[in-house]
Amino acid sequence: MVTQLLVMVLIGLVGSFFSGLLGIGGAIINFPLLLYVPEWFGFTAFTPKEVASISMLQVFFASLSGVISNRLSTKGGASLVHKKLVIQMGFSTLIGSLIGSVSSIYLNGETINIIYGFLAVIAVIMMVIPTKAASENISVSQVTYNVLLAVISAFLVGIVSGIVGAGGAFILIPIMLTLLKIPTRITIASSLAIVFLSAVGGVIGKIAAGDIPFWLATFAVIGSLLGAPLGTYLSRRMNVRMLRYALVVLIAVTAVKVWVDILV
Repeated sequence: MVTQLLVMVLIGLVGSFFSGLLGIGGAIINFPLLLYVPEWFGFTAFTPKEVASISMLQVFFASLSGVISNRLSTKGGASLVHKKLVIQMGFSTLIGSLIGSVSSIYLNGETINIIYGFLAVIAVIMMVIPTKAASENISVSQVTYNVLLAVISAFLVGIVSGIVGAGGAFILIPIMLTLLKIPTRITIASSLAIVFLSAVGGVIGKIAAGDIPFWLATFAVIGSLLGAPLGTYLSRRMNVRMLRYALVVLIAVTAVKVWVDILV
């Protein structure tokens, strides 16, 4: 039992470490780790529904930690969080995530894996193709965007993210940069709050679905809270470009394995 708990801490730590290091959503890494690693150590494998639930719980606490850290770091200075954007996209993705999480009750494990497989492919594309934001030399009050597009895109991302237990940052951030033309620094600061609201809806839905193994999930969360600050710290002190492309390969290989398991 102790070994299993240590494995859960390690999974949470590794996933959140790379999330903090490379600035991508942790769920896209945590999902395959939770799906395959416990079985490698001889423990009973989690079902895709349990994996999605644990991953969503990790996203909730990781994004909460990020929001708190961001508020503390901007205390006394100008905040880069676009409050109107957060409210509009945040509550849209919250509702979508809640719907996705609850609807996962009626989906089988293979369907959830298929959805993750598609998201993994999208994540690889998003990480490889460079995104171009709007001018960085504008303040939060000067930012304009298409409200309807923001609300609809956040809602749709919330649904699929809620199903697989993701916060959706790896899709939301490129949408905010390329479609809504939000400056990068405002996008990064605002996306934390949006993902947190998405995670709120997702956790409520997963609890309602009853698929969260809370005891094991608690240790995965502990690992996540340890790994994310370390990854963020190192990301400011090293060139992570090559490591980012290595992770692209890893996610791509994982996506291939998921699809092979589904189709074979």
